[in-house]
Amino acid sequence: MSERVSVEIEGPLAHVTMTREDRLNGLDLDMLRALIDAAAQVRADRSVRAVVLSGAGRSFSAGLDFASVGKDPRRMMLNFLRPPWRSTNLYQEACWAWRRLPVPVLAVIRGHCFGGALQLALGADFRFAAPDAQFSVMEAKWGLVPDMSGTVTLRELLPMDVAKRLAMTAEIFDGTKAHELGLVTEVGDDPRAAALELAEQLASRSPDAVAATKRMFQRTWHVAPWQAFQLESCYQLRLLLGANHKIARKANAGGKVAEFAKRAFR
Repeated sequence: MSERVSVEIEGPLAHVTMTREDRLNGLDLDMLRALIDAAAQVRADRSVRAVVLSGAGRSFSAGLDFASVGKDPRRMMLNFLRPPWRSTNLYQEACWAWRRLPVPVLAVIRGHCFGGALQLALGADFRFAAPDAQFSVMEAKWGLVPDMSGTVTLRELLPMDVAKRLAMTAEIFDGTKAHELGLVTEVGDDPRAAALELAEQLASRSPDAVAATKRMFQRTWHVAPWQAFQLESCYQLRLLLGANHKIARKANAGGKVAEFAKRAFR
């Protein structure tokens, strides 16, 4: 556990919580690094089957903390450089790391979800928001572009004209509007309860099948059919040869609840 992000493992679920409550969970450099470390911790624990990502207090996150990050301009600029083993820089990795996890990530959004925080939420597989949660692609307010993986995650969910409008205007909109736009999976008065319900359902399935499904869709959504078919076959063969498929077959044949082995996908 860091001073910025807590990771609590409860059974098959990992609860990852931003804990900079006094600053509305603003994203400073320490927070970004803590998010990356938290994702690595979850990846290493093969007993984890789903992640619930949230912010402590009344806000998911108010976005990048420019007052803090801007104190050291040289350090801020150096963090735009990406290490040779990664396709992302520090800012991008804090959001994109959740996409690469072999488990589903569910974001719980209350209060503010601005700028970099929205891009963090879009790095999750599912987003559950309160109707009065506040969203914005806020970078335009500061004369910037959404650069924390937003160019990829926004295009997955929005038509280009809608993405351009939100990114050019920094318009603030509520959770209901976010759901109408397709940025939010589900909107309701108790987004945490809804997220936990789905997380528990996902955790009851084969962790390898869930991991393979996440990767398969992410890698095939915008490729040629022949490429998608090839990946389908590769993942299916791996699952057919794995222990958890055998466990699922045996449980279904006996009318029992499957007790799956730890995830083999990493």
